[in-house]
Amino acid sequence: MKFTTKVAAAATTMLAAALLSSTAMAAPKVLMLHQWASGNDAASIAKLGEMFTAAGGTWEQTAIAGHTANTLAKLRADVVAGNAPAAVQLKGPEIAEWNATGGTADMDELATSEGWDKVVAPELLPVMKPDGKWVAAPMNIHRINWIWGNKAAMEGVGVTELPKTWADFNAACEKAIAGGKICLAHLSADWTDATTFEVVVYGQDPELFKKAFVDGDVDALRSDGMIKAFDQMRLMVSKYMDPAIAGRDYDTASNMMVNGDALFFIMGDWELGTIKSVGKEPGKDILCGQAPTDWGKPGFILNSDSVVFFKQSNPDYVEGQKLLAHLILSPDFQKVFNIAKGSIPARMDIDLAASGFNACQIQSQADLKASIEDGELVRSMAHNMTVLQKYRGAMMDTITEFVNTPEMSSADAANAMADAVEAQM
Repeated sequence: MKFTTKVAAAATTMLAAALLSSTAMAAPKVLMLHQWASGNDAASIAKLGEMFTAAGGTWEQTAIAGHTANTLAKLRADVVAGNAPAAVQLKGPEIAEWNATGGTADMDELATSEGWDKVVAPELLPVMKPDGKWVAAPMNIHRINWIWGNKAAMEGVGVTELPKTWADFNAACEKAIAGGKICLAHLSADWTDATTFEVVVYGQDPELFKKAFVDGDVDALRSDGMIKAFDQMRLMVSKYMDPAIAGRDYDTASNMMVNGDALFFIMGDWELGTIKSVGKEPGKDILCGQAPTDWGKPGFILNSDSVVFFKQSNPDYVEGQKLLAHLILSPDFQKVFNIAKGSIPARMDIDLAASGFNACQIQSQADLKASIEDGELVRSMAHNMTVLQKYRGAMMDTITEFVNTPEMSSADAANAMADAVEAQM
């Protein structure tokens, strides 16, 4: 394959001398535990395996389907049994939790030699090095606060551009309803309910987002600002989405927007994979833009897939960790992996326009840089990048209960969410 040929040449050139000199008898191996068990996710992780093998390593993997909790349960069992995997797909607060056990590997020597601190997005640094040393390598940056729009469907009801504020969004939805269209495609899953809701909160008040969803402040969760966000969510669920959400899967919801049955879809940039798979051109047939914000600047809700390294006694696995970490943060992998996945590189020094990325991804990187400068970059609660899983689960359960309970008031929802979080403290 062109991918593996290119990667093999680059990796072999850069690492052959280091691997031979560091441990002459060590042959790099890795066992990676992850939850990318099917579809595009499985194909993406397979590319990393191809790259590792092409560079002379022995690749082994264990894929755990389903929720993150399933992967964490397997990891705990392996660690208790004294058989921690060399590399694990984890992110957000779980990295810090496992680092606190003393079981993570110190990757600082490699990070220093390759200058990771200088090129990785600054919001990721405290996540990847929770106590000041590198223990994980970021594979990508996903943007959560995207709104996708079917250009033809929008024009058919007199909507000429993607909405920039929540007032614009509501006005566009009224036009959609008048024109016999569904305004917002949605599906039945707690993480999608939480995704849409955190986009609303962030778009209305980024400071409230930080207090509630990053700090877990229960007073912020009960606040008038949170009630206002639930008011917007209720309007969207009751009027701008359709009543057939229950049981709907991702592809069906996505295709509603792609096919023009609905005007909009609020979803992360992995949606680009669906758009391209049906022959639509991102930025032309399907418009992409920052989800509505009421504060007039570029904003960015960040998610990132990462690989955490656990201490190993076998020198083959130690060398394998070095090789894998090097490859993950190499420009070649960051380009090929993220072009395919719809995300953008975790490295900030890659020219996307010159590397084959599409218009939406190029816009994503520009908005990321602007949000860093303005201090508005945040990590995603819905995608497990901020609070601990027990608090995230409590928040998500309340949001989904609100979506599925028409009689639940916004004030009751805000109080219930705060109570649920407080009960976990």
